[in-house]
Amino acid sequence: MLTPAPLSFSICHAEKKAQQMWLPIREGRTSSMESPNLEFEYGDTDSLTPELSEIYSYTEEPEFALNRDYFEEDFRSHVRRRRWIELGQEQQRAYVMRLLDALEVTDRDKRLKVARAILYLAQGVFDECDTDADVIHWSRHNVFLLYDMGIFTALLELLSMEMDNNQACSSAVRKPAISLADSTELRVLLTIMYLMVETIRLQTEDDRPEWRTAREAFKTELGSPLYNGEPFALLLFTMVTKFCSMNAPHFPMKKVLLLLWKTILFTMGGFEELQEMKVRGRERLSLPPLPEDSIKVVRSMRAASPPASAMELIEQQQQAKRGRRSRRPLVKQDSLDTYNERDPFKNDDARDEEEDGEEADSGIEGEVDPLDRDVIIQPPPPPPPLRPPTERASLPKGLPWAPKVREKDIEHFLETSRNKFIGFTLGNDTETLVGLPRPIHESVKTLKQHKYVSIAEMQIKREEELQQCPMTLGEEDVDETPTEILYLGMLPNLSQYVIALLKLLLAAAPTSKAKTDSINILADVLPEEMPITVLQSMKLGIDVNRHKEIIVKAISALLLLLLKHLKLNHIYQFEIVSQHLVFANCIPLILKFFNQNILSYISAKNSICVLDFPHCVVHEMPELTAESLEAGDHNQFCWRNLFSCINLLRILNKLTKWKHSRTMMLVVFKSAPILKRALKVKQATMQLYVLKLLKIQTKYLGRQWRKSNMKTMSAIYQKVRHRLNDDWAYGNDIDARPWDFQAEECALRESIEKFNSRRYDKNQNGEFAPVDNCLQSVLGQRVELPEDFHYSYEMWLEREVFSQPIQWEGLLQ
Repeated sequence: MLTPAPLSFSICHAEKKAQQMWLPIREGRTSSMESPNLEFEYGDTDSLTPELSEIYSYTEEPEFALNRDYFEEDFRSHVRRRRWIELGQEQQRAYVMRLLDALEVTDRDKRLKVARAILYLAQGVFDECDTDADVIHWSRHNVFLLYDMGIFTALLELLSMEMDNNQACSSAVRKPAISLADSTELRVLLTIMYLMVETIRLQTEDDRPEWRTAREAFKTELGSPLYNGEPFALLLFTMVTKFCSMNAPHFPMKKVLLLLWKTILFTMGGFEELQEMKVRGRERLSLPPLPEDSIKVVRSMRAASPPASAMELIEQQQQAKRGRRSRRPLVKQDSLDTYNERDPFKNDDARDEEEDGEEADSGIEGEVDPLDRDVIIQPPPPPPPLRPPTERASLPKGLPWAPKVREKDIEHFLETSRNKFIGFTLGNDTETLVGLPRPIHESVKTLKQHKYVSIAEMQIKREEELQQCPMTLGEEDVDETPTEILYLGMLPNLSQYVIALLKLLLAAAPTSKAKTDSINILADVLPEEMPITVLQSMKLGIDVNRHKEIIVKAISALLLLLLKHLKLNHIYQFEIVSQHLVFANCIPLILKFFNQNILSYISAKNSICVLDFPHCVVHEMPELTAESLEAGDHNQFCWRNLFSCINLLRILNKLTKWKHSRTMMLVVFKSAPILKRALKVKQATMQLYVLKLLKIQTKYLGRQWRKSNMKTMSAIYQKVRHRLNDDWAYGNDIDARPWDFQAEECALRESIEKFNSRRYDKNQNGEFAPVDNCLQSVLGQRVELPEDFHYSYEMWLEREVFSQPIQWEGLLQ
């Protein structure tokens, strides 16, 4: 049998075909002009239609007709001459109840047919619909009906049974090449569950009252330990680890990851719910409110023009020599001047973002703006402005973020000042200012005005108190939130879950080379018969690339949500997951991901619009040609790829924030040029998180780097929040911060272990258990003795009591 060789060759050939197809288009686009501003709004998910279509691979397309046929066959035998959408509510419920009973048969083939009929209902009985909107409407109606009839619980039992199907696992392990056919039952079950979770999760204005009640009930059900004493997400995590340990290579991993992400998003909440939880958490701890709503601030930001590459700078110099560039006679006033401050990084190369945007749009870099020219020449009738004045008026004034200061920063500042002016320190005292000059008083007052105490700092302080006084402070009341329940379930196998997710991320990353020992994540995309024509190869190549992109999207969103929720729930829960990620090489993995042509990745067109659900089931399918495959969609970027990039940058920020040793890892792995290339994507949210990562390491990159990257430094100044004591732009305190990676991580691990032991170890208070010291009650206790003990009692007394000398000193001690 020589099956593996042609299979691997075909996949590689298909992927290369798809990549070659886009290479000239991408290169032409990125080299001929600067990338445009991307109209992208970052959020929890994309719109409903793309999210629903991504659960299906293009190779699964023939199965839509299969689902319909099984449903029609069964439906016609019970309901004569009527369509599903013509039935009343009670008749529909009666039919679903019949399907539910049929799911419990022992015959696998019959059970699969019934599951396909249920899947057709969840897909919106598309054969009876005329438009995409009709399909979505009936899908929503049917999903709530299926949930109400208890279909989800029945599917869960079937999923558990399929997971434990050792025969399927062992046959898949022995197979040289795994295809769609090996995961049929699992794919059908997971698709129905995904459609149910994703549809019920989304709230719309025209929802019926019973649907809203069902949504809350389903949310509680998924987040509670109702399924074998563990939440539903934990079952999916088990599937991920089982797949990565090569025990079940036929598991359809893309579907599992998408369902896991949406389950966590539904049960715990998205970014806006997190913001509300943060506000409520601060109120409970009597902390001052947040200085701003970070979601609104990020959404109102504008993208900056990316820093010029070396080639562009050389071209500019050559143009200047030829006399094509005229000197700008007047530079427009910078928006930062509202603070009446001189920008320390301002020079000829670091111009206002607004100017850069105009130059990029016009394509004539050195030409004087007509608005500027008018200021100098002042002709009687001023020409109309290039843009409406409303746009200019709506620009935000000043810096976007309120500055913050930590209590630790104020203590450090006062300690330095007292050493300098008085010659001794007062420890953590931040109130006594005796003997310090007036400017220091003013500085301390300003620092205290911007002091910010985070929930994490309060949690650390409370944990220290509980560790010091375990008896007097009593038991801690822990809220049974979905986050807490999931963490408790994940804790025993946490490192396995993290490593499995990173293995999948590595396998799906576009920069990864195909290795023989790497995980095969294509089990649910490869057809049984490999492509024989060029067109089929191109289609499969696009499908494989799209499949990988969706896996990256799901894992990046899942990890980010987990980190954010755990950090809010308790800082040490966040820290243990972060530490597992760092030890599993997450930092170099993300940097490796970005070490590619990121503009090409974001503008990739690995999708075939006519094959996307629900378009492919409603409209007549046109004949696919190489030209129609190349056409792709007309968007300037791929939503999921830009979303994945922002998520990965945010994860990297969370791992490195306030961690000196991890920041040094960014420096050691030479992340600065990689991150700087990512600034070429003109999208404000992505640029913000890139600039944050550059800001924390600028002081370690040397004076020459800062000098030659003034435009980047200026962008950091304008977009990233300021910490008033942070010496990020000059790096004067480098020598005072030696890099001791091991000590920092070990101290953190010790704190985490103490926290987990105190809160989750059942035998934690054994040494504090009460002891009975009363002689009467101790001697009065009945002791069970063997029946023949009284025969040898005297011998025992002689051996154990009379012949043993009493150690009085030992007793006294």
